Amino acid sequence: MNTNLVIGRKEQTILLKEALKSPKSDFIVVYGRRRVGKTYLIKNTLGKRIDFEMTGIQKGDTQDQLENFIEKLSEFSGTEDLVKPTNWMKAFSILKRYLSKKGSKKKVLFLDELPWIDTHKSKFLGMLGHFWNDWAIYNNVMLVVCGSAASWMIKNVLNNKGGLHNRATQYIPLQPFTLLETEQFLKSKKIKTNRYQVVQLYMAIGGIPYYLDLLKPTQSIPQNIDRLCFDANGFLRDEFDRLYKSLFDKADSHIAVVKALASKWKGLTRKEIVAATGLSNAGSLTRILDELEKSAFIQSYYPFGKKKKGSLFRLTDNFSLFYLKLIAKRNLRNQKNVFLKIFTNPEYRVWSGYAFENTCLIHQRQIAKALGIAAIFHEFSSYQFLGNDTYNGMQIDLLIDRADGVINLCEMKFANADYKLIPSYKKNLQERADTFASITKSRKSILTTLVTTYGLTNAEKHLDVIQNLITLDELFAKV
Repeated sequence: MNTNLVIGRKEQTILLKEALKSPKSDFIVVYGRRRVGKTYLIKNTLGKRIDFEMTGIQKGDTQDQLENFIEKLSEFSGTEDLVKPTNWMKAFSILKRYLSKKGSKKKVLFLDELPWIDTHKSKFLGMLGHFWNDWAIYNNVMLVVCGSAASWMIKNVLNNKGGLHNRATQYIPLQPFTLLETEQFLKSKKIKTNRYQVVQLYMAIGGIPYYLDLLKPTQSIPQNIDRLCFDANGFLRDEFDRLYKSLFDKADSHIAVVKALASKWKGLTRKEIVAATGLSNAGSLTRILDELEKSAFIQSYYPFGKKKKGSLFRLTDNFSLFYLKLIAKRNLRNQKNVFLKIFTNPEYRVWSGYAFENTCLIHQRQIAKALGIAAIFHEFSSYQFLGNDTYNGMQIDLLIDRADGVINLCEMKFANADYKLIPSYKKNLQERADTFASITKSRKSILTTLVTTYGLTNAEKHLDVIQNLITLDELFAKV
C-alpha cells in the first residue's frame, strides 16, 4: 500500500489501516458522489492486502456480473478452470473456498460500485448478507463495499431491513476536497498557483479529485478551466449530464430540481421547487431531494427561527452551478479563450459572488474556527425578511447562532484585492443588523462578520459595523 499518494483523507485512511490490524471482522461501507476518490482511497490504502476485488458493470445484467465475478476470482486465485456460478449463492460459496485457503490472516475483500452488482431479482444483497452472517464475520474478514449512489448505499446497505441490517461496523461518507486539500493536491501535481487562484478553481469545478487530476501544470488556472470546460473536446464540457445520469435512475427529475435551484441564489422551499419544476409534491420528490443531498449536490437548511417544514434547499455543488450559469447557455462552436473573455462580463461577477458564498458555506467549520467558537455549541442557518412598512427586506445567507449569547451575521464578498466598503453599503449593513435585532427580538449580541479574499481597506475604521474579518488564509485552515 502507498498511503503517501493519498491527499488529505487522514481520518479515513486511519480507519482503514486500523481495520487491517483488527483481530475481528469488519464490514466497512464507503459512499460519496462520483469521481470523489472513493476507489482511489481504498486501493491506495489497502493495496496488495486486497485478496479479492470486483467492480460492478454499469447496466450489466446478472449474468454479466457473475461472469465478471468469476473472471476476477480467477485472476486473484491464479486458477483458470473456475466454472461460472449460476447464482450468487454459488458464487459466494466459491469465494469462501478460495478465502479459506488464506488461513487465519486478515482476508480483505473490496466490492466496488455495489449498486451495479445488485441487479433486478439477482438476490445479490441477500446472498451478501448470508455470506457475512454465516461465514465472514467469524473468519477475520475485512469487507469493504463502495458505491457512488449515496442514497442507495444508505438505504440498501446501512439501513438494510434484511440480512445486512446493522451489520456495517464502520462507514465512510467521502466528501469533496476542502480548499486546503485542493491546494495540497495541486502542489502534488507541481501546479504553481496562489490561494486566490485555488479559490477561483474551486468555485468552478469544486474539490473533486478526478477533475483536479485533469489539470496541466503548464497552463494557468484560467487556461485549464478554458480547456476543460469550454473547448470543443473539453472533458467537463459534457460532464453535467453524464454525472447525473450515471448516479440516478430517471435522472431528468434530479436535473430539473438542480436547474431550479440554480435559478435562485437564496434557495427554494419544497413548495417553490414543485412550482418551478412541475414535479409532484409527493414521496418521489422527497426521494429525489434526499438522493441529491446525500450525494453532496444540494444542502437543506432551516431558516433562523423556523421549523423543518420551512427548510430551504440550495444548490451547493460548484461544478453544477458553473455549468448551468456559464457553460450550458453558450454556443461554444469555434470559440477560443471563452473563460478568459468572461472575466470582464457582469455575469462573471454575479456568478463569482454566489460561487464564493457557496464555497464559504462548504467551509463553515473553518469559519467557526476563525471566530474562535469551534468548542462552543453553535448552529448555522439563514434568514430572510421580505420587508414591511417600517423595515426594508433583506437576505442573510449564513447566520451563526451561538450558545455564548452571540449571533454572527455573515457577509461574503469575492474580490481581487482588499474589499472597499463604500458608505452606502456600510449603511446597509448597519440597517440589516438593526432590522434583524428588531424583527427577531433577539436578546443576543449581533455581530456582523465579513468573509472576503484579501481583507478590508481601513478595517479599523469600520469596527462600528464590521466586528469580525475572515480572509482566504482562514478558509484554508486545517480543522
